[in-house]
Amino acid sequence: MVSRKLCLAQDPEADKLLSTDNFALLTGMLLDQQFPMEHAFRGPQKLADRMGGFDIRRIAEADPEEFEELGATPPAIHRYGRSMARRVQDLARFVVENYDGKVENLWTEGDPDGKEVLKRLKALPGFGDQKARIFLALLGKQRGVQLAGWREAAGAYGDEGSHRSVADVTDAESLSQVREFKKQAKAAAKKG
Repeated sequence: MVSRKLCLAQDPEADKLLSTDNFALLTGMLLDQQFPMEHAFRGPQKLADRMGGFDIRRIAEADPEEFEELGATPPAIHRYGRSMARRVQDLARFVVENYDGKVENLWTEGDPDGKEVLKRLKALPGFGDQKARIFLALLGKQRGVQLAGWREAAGAYGDEGSHRSVADVTDAESLSQVREFKKQAKAAAKKG
């Protein structure tokens, strides 16, 4: 894993957590829907602050109602704080049960190629096809996880020099470029 510092949350402390904890990064990706991207990626840091650290096993084993409360406490981890907290906990449990609590096993166990990792990502709770492709592109573009065929498996999100998703956000300027791309794509979809 490349130790390049991520700039997804646009907040130094939150980005440091995302850069050093694979489950935090996966959680940020889970939260990145119907919510501004940088706020979604700040969610793991909010949980870490409230739990005295960010630990996948503690999250998986937490009392569900108490964990929901942590997610919903203002500022909430998401517009839908309680339901997203449940999803985070489901994700933590899945990774603990299937990958021994080590997110990196998704892309290291059994020497997988990009297509296999995409399949594994799509099997995660809360990850559909698009979210899985974006996360695969994020791994390849910013974390140095460049498995055979990763760009093809990530589809357009793997394109070099694109500004279409969180996989392409490296600073405030690239965040605005991604926002602009999404805005144009939405407008084009409305016309079509």
